[in-house]
Amino acid sequence: MPYPLALPPSLRPLVPDDLVADPAECPPVRWGILGAGTIAAAFARDVRRSGASVELVGSRDADRAAAFASEHGVPGSVGGYDALAASDRIDAVYVATPHSEHRRCALLALEAGKHVLVEKAFARNREEAVEIIEAARFAGLFAMEALWSRFLPHHRVARHLVQTGALGDLVQACADLGDRLADVPRMHDPALAGGALLDLGVYPISLLQSLFGTPDEVHTDGTLYPTGVDASSIVVMRRGDARAVAASTMLATTSNSGWVSGTRGRLRFPAPLHSPGPLEVTLGDAAPVVVHPPVAGGYQFEIAEASRCVAAGLPESPIMPHADTLDVMTILDDARGALGVVYPGEGGLAPQTV
Repeated sequence: MPYPLALPPSLRPLVPDDLVADPAECPPVRWGILGAGTIAAAFARDVRRSGASVELVGSRDADRAAAFASEHGVPGSVGGYDALAASDRIDAVYVATPHSEHRRCALLALEAGKHVLVEKAFARNREEAVEIIEAARFAGLFAMEALWSRFLPHHRVARHLVQTGALGDLVQACADLGDRLADVPRMHDPALAGGALLDLGVYPISLLQSLFGTPDEVHTDGTLYPTGVDASSIVVMRRGDARAVAASTMLATTSNSGWVSGTRGRLRFPAPLHSPGPLEVTLGDAAPVVVHPPVAGGYQFEIAEASRCVAAGLPESPIMPHADTLDVMTILDDARGALGVVYPGEGGLAPQTV
């Protein structure tokens, strides 16, 4: 069964009814959650809206894992990441740790024979992302970046309209995400790969990359937090004659919206652009129409996609392919290199042409 898109009449001929599959009908893959923080709680909540399940949660602190399991109705808990990865109660691992731990935890799960869904940003840098992807391919396992916005119905509709030429040639776009997060300790801690880009900037950058493709050039300006991580940035991407601007900051709440303009139409993502919500579509000289699929939660769409791919034996998702993850990691590396942001043990990052 397809998921209802609530399309206005003028868009029904342009968007197939079965563009988005119903998450509730995905295969019953058994997930383990590695980490017990806020985003892990969202995953545990929304897995119930899919056909999959969470069977186990693991944390370095066994008591914290047990408390998480009790609060969120997870059948089991373990202390230690190794114990979760080795468990025969699960088929796949959702990595919900800080960015600094994504590579290590993903490789741990893959070495234990588990498929992986790794929270955004996929890794600290492209080199680590490549290592995870290559390890998954060598083991014959599935790996995907858990960037939930890529899987939301209105984002799927937006990409379909762009890819089928409904907007004509893309000309300009802007996407912005900012929130007051500087007081959150992990956000300004270099050891945890903090900063606005990996936590917030990845959303507008990934959105624009999904619409425009790989940029030919990337230019970045921004500011640093006293600890040396990026506080704010503006990333300008060029592809041919088109320009796209991605802005992010952890110092202020911004418009958190976005727009895309082409020669035959435009799209507008009202705030917050990375969460379930409406999409405003204007084609030619017609009045704007709004696509607003009924979505509760939101993480069930990425959970269902990963579960379908695992069940089908696919190495990657066609919705969030490895190439797109690597493109976005390259843009993030380029932006951090321009700002001089380097995490401990990472080595230098030089600005590069993507």
